[in-house]
Amino acid sequence: MTSPLSSTFPSTTSAGFTAPTDGQPRIAGAPISWGVCEVPGWGYQLSLNRVLDEMRDIGLGATELGPEGFLPADPDEMAGVLTAHGLTAVGGFTPVLMHRPGHDPLPAIDRILEQYQATHAEVLVLSATSGRDGYDTRPTLDNDEWDLLLRNLNRISHRAAEWGVRAVLHPHVGTMVENGDEVQRVLSGSSISLCLDTGHLLIGGTDPADLTRQAPDRIAHTHLKDVNSQIANKVRAGRINYTEGVVEGMYRPLGTGDVDVATIVSTLQGNGYTGWYTLEQDTILTEEPQGLGPVTDVRISANHVRSLLTTTAGAGSATAR
Repeated sequence: MTSPLSSTFPSTTSAGFTAPTDGQPRIAGAPISWGVCEVPGWGYQLSLNRVLDEMRDIGLGATELGPEGFLPADPDEMAGVLTAHGLTAVGGFTPVLMHRPGHDPLPAIDRILEQYQATHAEVLVLSATSGRDGYDTRPTLDNDEWDLLLRNLNRISHRAAEWGVRAVLHPHVGTMVENGDEVQRVLSGSSISLCLDTGHLLIGGTDPADLTRQAPDRIAHTHLKDVNSQIANKVRAGRINYTEGVVEGMYRPLGTGDVDVATIVSTLQGNGYTGWYTLEQDTILTEEPQGLGPVTDVRISANHVRSLLTTTAGAGSATAR
């Protein structure tokens, strides 16, 4: 099916990226669901072994790489840790400063891509960081800064492609690409693919189901989140900040919030989506959990998306008959 906006948002399909052929659902975990985050002072950080063991225990075969310092920095050591836990690497969330004159993001990107080569990671998930700690405030960019940001998105996308990696831009609360107008500016002003983060898009004022229908050819990676819209509305209105929203329980296990996850998955699958579904539910911990902890919610999300993918596959088979 052709997107109605395909002439506005050109497809980023490239012969350099090969779709998987094993037919298996590509469902991955993310350390942030266990409270592991790059933001200073975010909360209590669980150990690498607990997080990776619990991912594998609930049937996830792959993980995003998490913040700097979560996994070993040495590419071969990083690959060894993942192999020891029975996991493969998807790629990772990478905050990058792209709007500041005189700052070239490519040298840091090259170091990250060396890790990707060793771990066979596929997706470089960029966020246009504000240059400030955390996600509670951000500056306003002028036109020159916007032009630089868009050029850097294209430069990074091209550099990643040289390594056989797909770069995607992750709209994210508290970054320079947060709201609907900013997402549209990226789509029309650059060639980069998108990470469809269903939670951050909704909080930023974009209906993720609508964006999925509008520009399916630009979506190459998905972060599945569910959201309590009442708390999200308070964040969007500035009554509480993003961190406070997370503490209040803004993110919910898939199927228990207000994001139309079923429509999003159905639309993506109907348009031939072959990328990853990464389960993300931003979590802040205050101490080592007693009992099962965050894995309980991740298990609910994993079972929900498996059910949706099974239903979608069944509907496709019925249509083919």
